[in-house]
Amino acid sequence: MRAIFDKKLIEKYDRPGPRYTSYPPATEFHEGIREEDYVRKLLESNERGRPLSLYLHIPFCESACWFCGCNVIISHRKDVTKRYLDYVYREMEALRSYIDTSRKVIQLHWGGGTPNFLTDREIRELFGKIRGNFTVDDHAEISVEIDPRYLSESQLETFREVGFNRISMGLQDLDEEVQRAINRIQPEDLMKDVMKKLRDLDFKSINIDLIYGLPYQTPEKFKKTIEKTIALDPDRVAVFNFAYVPWIKPLQRKIDPLTLPPPEDKLKILEMTIDMFQEAGYVFIGMDHFAKPDDELAIAQRDGTLWRNFQGYTTKKGVDLIGIGATSIGMLYDGYFQNYKTIRDYYIAIDAGRLPIMKGYLLTYEDLIRREVIMDLMCHFSCSFEKIESMFGINFEEHFERELCELKEMESDGLLTVKDKKITVMPEGRLLIRNIAMVFDEHIKNKKELRFSRTI
Repeated sequence: MRAIFDKKLIEKYDRPGPRYTSYPPATEFHEGIREEDYVRKLLESNERGRPLSLYLHIPFCESACWFCGCNVIISHRKDVTKRYLDYVYREMEALRSYIDTSRKVIQLHWGGGTPNFLTDREIRELFGKIRGNFTVDDHAEISVEIDPRYLSESQLETFREVGFNRISMGLQDLDEEVQRAINRIQPEDLMKDVMKKLRDLDFKSINIDLIYGLPYQTPEKFKKTIEKTIALDPDRVAVFNFAYVPWIKPLQRKIDPLTLPPPEDKLKILEMTIDMFQEAGYVFIGMDHFAKPDDELAIAQRDGTLWRNFQGYTTKKGVDLIGIGATSIGMLYDGYFQNYKTIRDYYIAIDAGRLPIMKGYLLTYEDLIRREVIMDLMCHFSCSFEKIESMFGINFEEHFERELCELKEMESDGLLTVKDKKITVMPEGRLLIRNIAMVFDEHIKNKKELRFSRTI
C-alpha cells in the first residue's frame, strides 16, 4: 500500500505520540519492578517455550554524535571494555539459572553504542560466551550495528567468521554541512568502500539508517543523500524523524534549534523520501522502513508476521526478547524489564549477586488485548475484530465501543474504514498510523503532557 501525502490531514493530526516499539510504551516503566518479578516471568516463559531473541548492549563510542538519543559512554580508551564484558558474562551465567537453554535463539542483535568498539579478540570471545550459555539456531538472524568511521576490515571479517549475517549502520545524511552540525563526518567514499567489503563478505542483509529533520537539511540537499543511498544498494533503509528533545538528551543542546528545518520542509523531505524509495523498487514497511521485495522484512509484512520490539520492526513475532548489558531491555510475553542505565549501578547489582533490573512493567490482560490491536495497526495497517475476539474471548465492538466512536472522525477524514468487522487504514492514514494507534492506548488518555516526539 502506497502512502498518500495529504498535508492538511498531517497538519491536523500531528501531535506528540509514542512510536510503539512496545505497548505499553517504555514511558510506563517504573521502579516498582524488581528482580523477583523478572525471575518469575523468566520461569513462566519456560512453560510457554517460545524461541528466544537476545539483545546485547555495547555502550561505548569513540566520539559523540550530537543528535543521538542512545545511552552511550564516550571513551578513547579501548581497555574499558574488558571489565564491562566480564560483567556481561556474569549476567549471562546468572540468566542461565532461570532460562531453559534448550530454547533456540533464533534472533541475536548487538547494539549500542558501537559494537565495533570491541577488538577482534573480544568479538570472538563474546560470541563464544553467547554460544556457551545459549543454544543459537543454525538459521538464526544474527545482526550487529557498526560505525563505519571506526571500522577495520579485520573486524568485518571477524563478525562474518563468528556467524553474523546482517549489518546495520548509520549514515544519517551525506551533506558535509549537516555532518559538521551533528559532529559526525562520514564521507561518501567511506560508505562505498564499506558497502563493497560487506558485499564481498556475503552478508545476507545490509541496513542503512537515515534521519530527516537534522540541522541545515533542506529538501534539495536531502534528495542528494537519498540518491546516493539508493546507489549504495542497501537491502533495507530506515528513515527516522529526528526527535529534538534536549530536556531528555542534554547532548542535543549542542545543536542550535534555529538551524533545524521548518515543519513545512520536513514534510517535503518525508514525502520526497517515500516517493523516491518506492520508485527505486523498495517496499514501504510500516511507518519508517523500506526493504527490497525479497528481503525478509518485506516478506514478513506480506505474510502477516511483522512485529515491533525495542529495536523497531522485526521479522520475529512470538519470541521472548532477553536484554543483556547495561540499559538493555527485555520483552517477555507479559513483562518488560530494563537493566540499570549506568555502568556503575549495573556493576553494583551484579556484584551483589542480583540480576541488574532497574525498572520495568508487568502487562495486564487488558494491556495484552490492546497491544495486539496496536501492533496489528502499526505493522499491517488493519485489525480484524474476529482475530482479537478469538484470541482474548471478548466482543470487540462492545469492548472498544468508545474507541470505535473516536475513530469516526478519522474515518470521515478518509484515514481509515471500519466495516465488515475490520479496521483498515487507508493510504491517506498510513503516515498517521501512530495517531490511529493512540486511540487504543489506555495509558495516555489521562496524561496532561505527552513527552514524546511528534508523530510526523
